[in-house]
Amino acid sequence: MREHAIAAIGADGIGPEVVDASLEVLDALEQRAEGVRFRVERFDWGTDYYRRHGKMMPDDGLATLARFDAILFGAVGAPDVADDITLWGLRLRICQGFDQYANVRPTRILPGITSPLRHCNPGDLDWVIVRENSEGEYSGHGGRAHRGHPEEVGTEVAIFTRAGVTRIMRYAFEMARSRPRKLLTVVTKSNAQRHGMVMWDEIAAEVAGEFPDVTWDKMLVDAMTVRMTLKPQSLDTIVATNLHADILSDLAGALAGSLGVAPTANINPQRHFPSMFEPIHGSAFDITGKGIANPIASFWSTAQMLSHLREQSSADRLMAAIERTSAAGVLTPDVGGTATTRDVTRAVIDAIHTSNI
Repeated sequence: MREHAIAAIGADGIGPEVVDASLEVLDALEQRAEGVRFRVERFDWGTDYYRRHGKMMPDDGLATLARFDAILFGAVGAPDVADDITLWGLRLRICQGFDQYANVRPTRILPGITSPLRHCNPGDLDWVIVRENSEGEYSGHGGRAHRGHPEEVGTEVAIFTRAGVTRIMRYAFEMARSRPRKLLTVVTKSNAQRHGMVMWDEIAAEVAGEFPDVTWDKMLVDAMTVRMTLKPQSLDTIVATNLHADILSDLAGALAGSLGVAPTANINPQRHFPSMFEPIHGSAFDITGKGIANPIASFWSTAQMLSHLREQSSADRLMAAIERTSAAGVLTPDVGGTATTRDVTRAVIDAIHTSNI
């Protein structure tokens, strides 16, 4: 019996709703798989926990999570708590504490979902965005001085290390090599950011020499937004800094129809620590409790988790069930349908049980 310990953190807004739906789907996959068991433990960390304890998670939270094989995460953020408190207190604390330096965001147009791009066929948009997830613009370095005075200053220092850039470039080239087109686009802004981003470009060229079978090109981040919208078929695997990939992956999700179908994996490739899997969409308090949150992004993130746990048959079964459900028109309002979270979840579970995969 293969057993996987999963930590489930619903956190805020619609996060608990989509994580609960994903755990139901995980249970259905366990029933279909032979010799596989998922042992799930839930944690009530987030802004409600913060209101009670003054912190987003316990002081020993990372030590608690370290004994799990993977983390299934919902969303973080609330209207009445500062975003830097919620993000740095929970999500980024986990990502940085567990050195989850590769953030992997696949994007494609699912059957039954229409892209806002005119004349865009599903096969024209099939990308994987690899985001450097440990340093860059989100390193947390900088500070504030002379608060409240006219000369007040705030500095935000982007940190680029040779070790950090090299490892994410190798990860991205390996990802590109594993895909049929073997094509990588390196996103940069070295025309204006003359130090860290120039080093980023130089290391990309160095690492490219290790992958002669991968075709690669370079694109300034502003021009990249144009290329993504006008020539989506020219892209396949994309690597970018923490900030650039954060922005571009939201654009990618929108071009695929909705952030409600956009998944994320925060990976520690060396498996020294558990990796974390979450939807991109955020806490979405405007629809919290209405029962219409799109669970597909969380389901797709669960499929990424299963692949990481080397349960590829279950991952394939789940993706097939997601595609069968969307193709049948069982869609939530964000992608033009009228289905509820419950409707989509039931349809995916039914597809899992009746799948030939």
